[in-house]
Amino acid sequence: MSQQLQTGAFHYSDESTACHGYLAVPTADAVGPRPVVLVAHAWQGHCEFAREKAHMLADLGYLGFAIDVYGNGRRGTTPEENSALMTPWIQDRAALRRRLLAAVAAARALPGVDAQRVGVIGFCFGGLCAFDLARANAPGLRAAIGFHGLFMPPNLGAQESIKAKVLALHGYDDPMAKPDAMVGFADEMTRAHADWQVVAYGATGHAFTNPHAHDHANGLFYREIIANRAFAAMRALLAETLR
Repeated sequence: MSQQLQTGAFHYSDESTACHGYLAVPTADAVGPRPVVLVAHAWQGHCEFAREKAHMLADLGYLGFAIDVYGNGRRGTTPEENSALMTPWIQDRAALRRRLLAAVAAARALPGVDAQRVGVIGFCFGGLCAFDLARANAPGLRAAIGFHGLFMPPNLGAQESIKAKVLALHGYDDPMAKPDAMVGFADEMTRAHADWQVVAYGATGHAFTNPHAHDHANGLFYREIIANRAFAAMRALLAETLR
């Protein structure tokens, strides 16, 4: 990258692994350094949906950075491929933490970025990533927001007090994160002294922000009205923490 930020592909690295991310830069001239908000993708890998959300964030005045958790731009095209890509990271949360912190370091080093005003949003697996960055107390992180995220704790030893504000936007009927998991997450955040919120939407399953989700039989379906409410909650917390 040159010192002039440009919207488009942005490659960074986690040690020897190349990660193929994407930047969306606001069109308005910045008055001082900008906040940056990472976008963590769902289980299929870095994708157009995540890049669209980076543009959404840029429209709000943030630098949007769609990250690449799997590395080398790898992406699945079937549920089986998606699961094969995601599962090793679910099973090795220490490795996941390192990969996510590499993305934060890359974001904070971008020219014109305020390294002390960092946020992250994530979807499904990416929601877990957002929560894991809060658990890691990533440098500069002020807000971690998960949309229909997975809740399981990383089990990486004693949890320090969480400094970032945490928001989970959750479908109460989500088959991948049932009510007991939601309550367990709330208890975990309470023990970690986090400033946390869980917003549970009734008659709502997994993937409710994704217009291409139509698998009602398996609890994955889009709900436009709920997606709109969730994005409004996101905007409010980002404004509170990053403006």
